[in-house]
Amino acid sequence: MRAKLDSLVGRLSDINAALALENATRDMEQYKKLSREHSELSTLVSLYENYRRAERDAEEAREMAAEASLKSYADEELKKARAAMERLEGELQQALLPKDPNDERNIFLEVRAGTGGDESALFAGELFRMYARYAERQRWQVEIISESPSELGGCKEVIARIVGQGAYSKLKFESGGHRVQRVPATEAQGRIHTSACTVAVMPEADAVDAVVLNPAELRIDTFRASGAGGQHVNKTESAIRVTHLPTGIVVECQDSRSQHKNREKALGVLVAKIRDKQLREQQAKTASTRKSLIGSGDRSERIRTYNFPQGRVTDHRINLTLYKIDRVMDGELDELINALAAEQQAEQLAQFAEEAA
Repeated sequence: MRAKLDSLVGRLSDINAALALENATRDMEQYKKLSREHSELSTLVSLYENYRRAERDAEEAREMAAEASLKSYADEELKKARAAMERLEGELQQALLPKDPNDERNIFLEVRAGTGGDESALFAGELFRMYARYAERQRWQVEIISESPSELGGCKEVIARIVGQGAYSKLKFESGGHRVQRVPATEAQGRIHTSACTVAVMPEADAVDAVVLNPAELRIDTFRASGAGGQHVNKTESAIRVTHLPTGIVVECQDSRSQHKNREKALGVLVAKIRDKQLREQQAKTASTRKSLIGSGDRSERIRTYNFPQGRVTDHRINLTLYKIDRVMDGELDELINALAAEQQAEQLAQFAEEAA
């Protein structure tokens, strides 16, 4: 670990020199990249300097302990220095853990009804509202890209773009199967039904590293938008459907009155879906047997159950059960999100310790 930290100290020195050059801002993209790296490394190097200072304090305390008159004081100082070293070592290990390059990105959120018919569609609508309320609490923007409403007021499918700092880092563990257990409003005999929905959280791609789309591999259809929007949407074919022929991925957008804007938004979702598919395939190949499903984005895996009669929400990946379903459905997701992030960090630290051993 020390060799890694020493190399990062050298890297920070190189970045400082590069940022101090007169023409540093000539290439703004490179300047921003170096500035971000500088910000990340500065915190890490500061921790390392504190650790080395604690090391020096410990060494000085050991030297003082050789003098009988100072032994009691030296022992106390050595105890403090060792405690600081232990704390800082833990913080350094956490700081050295690999960071997800997508964490600060905006996201595309897709909620899709699964088994359970109308009840599943109703729950899909409630799930989307839950995420929208959470986004509102975070002061993020929610922009609906496409929506397919059901007859009873739910959603067969809804795709939205969520814009906000750290959106992906907070919601990336939400991908997967969500199950609901409750008595549907249409159930006359009061029996509990089980329905399911799937959620997909995909980071928005930058123009720089976006997937290159071959126009020959795209089929673009226009159609009249459905739903609210007045006479205009019913008379013009402004809605867009894009099919990526190699993967079969289909994206629709009818949010705007402008066909051009809908096309742009649809292509943005398409790129995110293709990148997400590539990422999941890569994770499936490299995942070790000890790796849990946290962060794997496996859509087929049931990750959470919402049991309304018992008022509980259970996340099966970390065996966490909360008895406050109403508050969770109103967007109070911090306890779940923080527990999932802590579990992933614990896994990474365990792996880090194994590799360092």
